[in-house]
Amino acid sequence: MTDLASSSRAKRPEFRNINAISDLPTYKFPIAAIVSIMHRISGAILFVLMPFIIWMFDTSVSSEISFARFTHVFSAGIGFVPGWFVKLAALGIIWSYLHHFAAGMRHLWMDVNHDAVTKQFGRSSALAVLTVSLLLTAALGAKLFGLY
Repeated sequence: MTDLASSSRAKRPEFRNINAISDLPTYKFPIAAIVSIMHRISGAILFVLMPFIIWMFDTSVSSEISFARFTHVFSAGIGFVPGWFVKLAALGIIWSYLHHFAAGMRHLWMDVNHDAVTKQFGRSSALAVLTVSLLLTAALGAKLFGLY
């Protein structure tokens, strides 16, 4: 009986021996996959830069003198690292946090509302996560670099 049922259906294509070097650069990821990958990357950035985040928090709230030293690092740098690079690292942390938070809220929404898990909602919510995280990062980056 299985031979009869399998012969009447069209055979599905099988993809084997996918070469990561030649096939992956030409593969077009959906926007939801890009947001998911960026969610993982932002979590890894937050984890790796956690000592820097703790140092920034500690020096900014300990005393007025440590806050002055904290703000001086952003203008003059620390050691051999220039101030603009510290600001760039802080901007990376800001983006990581905002993207990770927005994508996490998206995942929580999809976990709570199982009816909302459709291809269209995945695409539109992924675009919303990218838009929100990038716009907020641009606004906070403009403040960080002194544009307003």
